[in-house]
Amino acid sequence: MIDRLGHSRRSRDLGDCDVTDRERARPWVIDPTTPSVARMYDYYLGGKDNFAADREAAEKIMKLVPNAREIALANRAFLRRAVRAMVESGIDQFLDIGTGLPTQENVHQVAQRVNPDARVVYVDNDPIVLAHARALLADNRRTVVISADMRDPEGILRHEAVRAHLDFDRPVGVLLLAILHFVVDDAECARIVATLRRAVAPGSTLAISHVTSGDLTEEEVRQGRDVYTATPAGGIVPRTHAQVRSNFEGFDLLPPGVVPVEDWRPEPEAVVLPRRGGIGIVGAVGVLR
Repeated sequence: MIDRLGHSRRSRDLGDCDVTDRERARPWVIDPTTPSVARMYDYYLGGKDNFAADREAAEKIMKLVPNAREIALANRAFLRRAVRAMVESGIDQFLDIGTGLPTQENVHQVAQRVNPDARVVYVDNDPIVLAHARALLADNRRTVVISADMRDPEGILRHEAVRAHLDFDRPVGVLLLAILHFVVDDAECARIVATLRRAVAPGSTLAISHVTSGDLTEEEVRQGRDVYTATPAGGIVPRTHAQVRSNFEGFDLLPPGVVPVEDWRPEPEAVVLPRRGGIGIVGAVGVLR
């Protein structure tokens, strides 16, 4: 993704998570009265890094979507299995876009458990996410955190810390987990994925998880969209299996393809989550031809 766009150089000191001068100067303003999708997700997972506005918005979603917590937990479990499959196939560098607040079994923890030399770049634009991640990873020189927006994939690819940390002449594992549904325009969603696809080397892997409407009515989907419209994300849109599958153009899907995330290579000892009414979430992993 990077060397094809420009030269690569070594990092200064990855121990400080490669905070650039521009990022140090940026005024990190946190508005606790505006709900954040990352902090809402943290609340679904049972975390405590959230404000009253996040909890209020999340509770509205949970009234509409009884399985919201189960969906969040299933997505985290999919992350673990997908990353493990990638690193076991030889992927040793990862770009996780829309990482969210650190919790158990993050990408670097899963990957480095199998390969201690695995490198990870986390990308997010939520100031609380960035603060927590940088504090957590201050002593992990193989993992960096950058401030960037997935809607500007070119900016992510040009970022000096990304250029320094990842070698895009070799395969990279790209993760877009539970994030593309916040891009409400289908054409923009396709552009983001296509930009990343064009930049990675053959053999790179792409993991996507994305919400579907499940058994929600159109009115319930609209009400849920209204809640997310009040966040900086600007909205949410469920997509179909076929729409999610279209993002893997040029990739060979690993079995079992695009399926509900809980059905993607489930672990025998995994706790089976109750299938209550609400949204669905599908996921897949593909290898670039």
